[in-house]
Amino acid sequence: MSEEQNKPADATVEPTEATAETANTAAPNGAPNGADAGSPEDRVAKLEAEVASLKDQLLRAMAETENTRRRAQRDREDASKFAVSSFAKELVSVADNLRRALDAVPAEGREQDEMLKGLAVGVEATERQLFAAFDRAGIKKLDPAGEPFDPNFHQVMFEIENTGKAAGTVVQVLQPGYTIHGRLLREAMVGVAKGGDAGGQHVDTKA
Repeated sequence: MSEEQNKPADATVEPTEATAETANTAAPNGAPNGADAGSPEDRVAKLEAEVASLKDQLLRAMAETENTRRRAQRDREDASKFAVSSFAKELVSVADNLRRALDAVPAEGREQDEMLKGLAVGVEATERQLFAAFDRAGIKKLDPAGEPFDPNFHQVMFEIENTGKAAGTVVQVLQPGYTIHGRLLREAMVGVAKGGDAGGQHVDTKA
C-alpha cells in the first residue's frame, strides 16, 4: 500500500455533553468561568442592608429638617416677643415718673385742694392703663422688698446694718425692676441687709 493509504483518516470531534456544559456555564460579558454571583440569601441580605442604610439617612434628614423648623419658629417667636424691648425700656421710665408724681402729692393735699385731687386721680388712671398695657405685652414689675437678693434681677446699691433681717434680704427698693416674658428688662436697684445681722454672712454685691 502506498504511504498515503497508510495514513489514518482525520477524526471528526463530536461535541460531548461535558463540552456543551462548559460552554453554557461561561460567565456573561466575558467573565471567567465559575464566577460566583452570590447566593439568593446573600443578595437579599445585601439589599436589606442597603434599605436599612437609606432608611437611617432618611430619618436623620427628617430629624434635621424638624430641628431647623423648630429653631426658625423659636427665632420668630423671640423676635415677636422681644422686638419691643428698647421701646419698653423707655416706657418703664414713664411709669417711674408717674409714680414719682403721685408720691409727691401729700394725702392731706388731696383733701384740701380739689384741683390737686383731680390731677392725682387722672395720673392714677394713666398709671393703671399703662400697667394694663404692660401686662398685655408680657412686661412685669419687680418690687422685691423682703425677698432674698437675686443677682439675676437685682442690683445692690448699698448694704444696711441692724435691720433685723437675714443677710442678703432686700430691705429697700430704690427703683423697681421689670421683666419682659421672663427675660430681664431692667434690674431693680435695691439696698440689702448687711451680713453682720445673721451669722456673719456677707452678700456678694458684684455677682
